[in-house]
Amino acid sequence: MPASELPQDSELAEALLELDRLVRRLRRECPWDREQDVDDIVGYALEETYELIDAAHAGDGTAVAGELGDLLFHIFFLSSLAQERGWGGLVRVARSVARKLILRHPHVFAGEHAGSPEEVVRRWEEIKRDDEGRQGIFHDAPASLPAALLARRLQGRAAAVGFDWQKPEPVIAKIDEELAELKEELAAEPSAAKGRSKRGPGTGVYHEVGDLLFAAVNLARKLDVDPELALRSAALRFQERVEAAASLAAAAGEDFSHLPQERQEEYYQLAKRGW
Repeated sequence: MPASELPQDSELAEALLELDRLVRRLRRECPWDREQDVDDIVGYALEETYELIDAAHAGDGTAVAGELGDLLFHIFFLSSLAQERGWGGLVRVARSVARKLILRHPHVFAGEHAGSPEEVVRRWEEIKRDDEGRQGIFHDAPASLPAALLARRLQGRAAAVGFDWQKPEPVIAKIDEELAELKEELAAEPSAAKGRSKRGPGTGVYHEVGDLLFAAVNLARKLDVDPELALRSAALRFQERVEAAASLAAAAGEDFSHLPQERQEEYYQLAKRGW
């Protein structure tokens, strides 16, 4: 963006102060806003984050701007609630993150040198551990993360201490290995278990499926692909294609839900090719 199009400091400050005043007024005067607590707003902020992800993934700039605004509102609201509880408000939030960014970018602000993104990440992790007193390899990996993100975070922490493959090929071999082990477990199951609709924790199949998914996340990480976004994208493509296949069947006078699987697959392949 040309410098002439960037907002002036005064304009940015005015816009952010206006939003802060608006949030505080809503908190004082709106019955609904007065009833909200931290847990409520955290939940809404999480919803807005997923909506932002969808908009960004779709490349919809207008929607991204709107969702960023919604998320910014919730950040301001949470900061206001934090101040009410004595945790510190927006000033503390902004100064804290600014201090953190300066501290963790010594190659920008303190004359150090970083020759690659990998070196920046390694130094970031070192400074983070020292600054926050974190212990152990797997610090800062909350179990509440979505499973794919938790797996990626843990793998990244292990990689930070050198426990990682350097290239994707060994990870692909690991996926093949895990798939073979899953097939072995399925073949070894008692015949009574093969018809079960769900294989729960404690079963060999359950663990092998988990290992296979974990290896797939590791491959995504090595290929610089976000596994959460990639899986969401694949799920939405599947939804779109099945719905298109059902529409194609309906146009041909057939009920997709009552067709044999082979005919359903024919329509699905048509939908996949864009008919």
